[in-house]
Amino acid sequence: MSAHFEPRSSAMAHSVPVNRRSEEYAGLFEQAPVIFAALSGPRHLLEAANSAFFETVGGDRGRIGEPIAEVVPELAPQGVLDRLDEVYRTGVAYRARDGRLLLGGPGRQREGFFDFTYEPRRDSVGRMDGVVVIAVETTAYHHTHLLAAEQRVLLEQIARDAPLDEVLFGMATAIEALSPDLIVSVLLVDADGQHLRHGTAPRLPDFYNEAIDGTPIAEGVGSCGTAAYRRQPVIVTDIATDPLWQDYRELASRAGVAACWSTPIQDAGGRLLGTFAMYHRIPKVPADKDVALSAAFARIAALAIERHSAVEASRAAQERERAAREDLAFLLEASTAIARETHYSDSLQRMARLIVPALAPLCSVHVVERGQAQRIAVAASTRDGEELLSSRALRDEVDAAVARVLASGTTEAVHTDGRCAQLGVTGHVCVPLTTRGHAFGVLTLLTTDLPLDDRTIALAQELARRAASSADNARQFTNRVRLARDLQAGLLPPELPRIPGATLTSSYHPAGEGLDVGGDFYDVFPLPDDRWALMIGDVSGRGALAATTTATVRHTARAAARLLNDPAAVVAVINDALVASTADEDQFVSLVYGELRHTASHLALKLIRAGHVPPLVRRADGSVVEVAEPGLLLGIGPDPGFCPCGIELHPGDSLVLVTDGITEARSAGGEFFGEDRLADALAAVRTTTPAALIESVTAAVTAFAGNATVDDQAMLVVTAT
Repeated sequence: MSAHFEPRSSAMAHSVPVNRRSEEYAGLFEQAPVIFAALSGPRHLLEAANSAFFETVGGDRGRIGEPIAEVVPELAPQGVLDRLDEVYRTGVAYRARDGRLLLGGPGRQREGFFDFTYEPRRDSVGRMDGVVVIAVETTAYHHTHLLAAEQRVLLEQIARDAPLDEVLFGMATAIEALSPDLIVSVLLVDADGQHLRHGTAPRLPDFYNEAIDGTPIAEGVGSCGTAAYRRQPVIVTDIATDPLWQDYRELASRAGVAACWSTPIQDAGGRLLGTFAMYHRIPKVPADKDVALSAAFARIAALAIERHSAVEASRAAQERERAAREDLAFLLEASTAIARETHYSDSLQRMARLIVPALAPLCSVHVVERGQAQRIAVAASTRDGEELLSSRALRDEVDAAVARVLASGTTEAVHTDGRCAQLGVTGHVCVPLTTRGHAFGVLTLLTTDLPLDDRTIALAQELARRAASSADNARQFTNRVRLARDLQAGLLPPELPRIPGATLTSSYHPAGEGLDVGGDFYDVFPLPDDRWALMIGDVSGRGALAATTTATVRHTARAAARLLNDPAAVVAVINDALVASTADEDQFVSLVYGELRHTASHLALKLIRAGHVPPLVRRADGSVVEVAEPGLLLGIGPDPGFCPCGIELHPGDSLVLVTDGITEARSAGGEFFGEDRLADALAAVRTTTPAALIESVTAAVTAFAGNATVDDQAMLVVTAT
């Protein structure tokens, strides 16, 4: 279409006819890719303009010849007329780059950016007669530049692992700043893969965001639910009439949105991540630039979501690794602590104390004893918890669960209600304690707040598995110790007899944990004619053979002493019995055997020493002397040849018999306690009571060698009264 000019009066004519000049302008600029307008006179009358001018400002071609201020009134408040006046007055051209103008009337206003040139125009004699305006619109370039800048900022945020909500919010506000008529929303795929969750939508009302949070991914569920389902863009130009919005029209109307274009957000492999939506307040068809904008920011959103997912996955993996390390450390520490307990009940009580509060606030342990489940250990993190564990109602509930687990041999995890819930217990897990395929007990964890999760249950099961093995070992150890002590007790007199004119006291400390029957023994028993036999000895080795040998010595001595009125003859019989019974074994015995008779003034003794620690006499005045002749060990060969030794004990005198567990107790440096230190310990006692003598010796040995006992220690003290 040609530009034209219709003068209002002849005074506006110049030396060049207007029609001719308009035709020249039309020929030059009508098809040019620039905005052109020729303004004449001081009032800047629109003399000519090309199509690009009217397309840009939205004016009417019928207004040629009117002042530009009337054709495009929005230019005046933006300073355009002032620039035109200055060019017309001074004759100096004005140029501007990327100038911003708001064009269009109210409700139709849009922002544009332009490169301007205002050139003065003169007539043939050099007088100013108008201004020529040439402009190139740079809005698209400007927006592209800003868009690129915003994209760069967003990519930098993604690269530095900014929070996802921060990136999405920045993206939405950037788009809305570039295109104020747009409203941006991002929805994210829920972990279940079936719903969309709110990501960001700064300009949508809260009630709308809350309503669409959790939108199903399905056909016919608005623009976003459908786009996510189809995995392709969905353009709804009029929400009020589109069937996809049938269930959401009222909600959209309340939110003041009338069109919605949604694009699925997908990663490089096509996995759905969310949707990117652009809303409009009025029904609208998207332009090509809107489609391009949506695609560009959908890709950025995909990058942000992928990066966020990768960071979260890495963080979750690190957290799982940390939790696994902590769980392993807990199991190692706990199982080691449990294994250190050598006694059955102690190991299970330690397990209960370790579980609280690490795994649960309350814990109990039941074991089967004599066919019945008995609670042998409890632990609670608070005093209220202790009272709760002791309540009859809770115990009945736990006992019932324990019975079920013992019967099934499988773990029971329950979120409790009813009676337990009224007591404040919200859940429990019962784990069987199993060894060799048999459940001998149950570990129960109880919680009063959050349910016990799978990790806690798995830890409880693993700890129960380890603890069951340790507890079973401890039970066997306990049974073995009990058996050894019972056997040992059977080899020692249950109590010392009362002897006229004498006081007897003894002590016995088994070596180590007391697992094996020791070889140390002593005995006192009556003989005919008001006589008494006494002896102390030490059998080489430990265990069953030592116990058998000890029994042989004691029973042989008791039988022979009643028939033979001679200590040497009794010891000879004992030796014969040992030689006969240990012909194929390297077994020998050290022994002190004696016979005692009470007289009116003293105690008379005859002693035989066979390779044993020398007997000591501690006199009433505190002096200590060694008595009895040395002799050979028993059980090595026949006829050892013993020499009896006679001793008299007057009131206050004490005969002290010990085994080599005392004299051969070693210090940290390997030195023996010895007979001299034994004599010193006896001499240091200020009283003459047998108990004081034993206490002094025991204290001296402990101070010298410590509490570790590598050999049995036995003492027998006879004090004349």
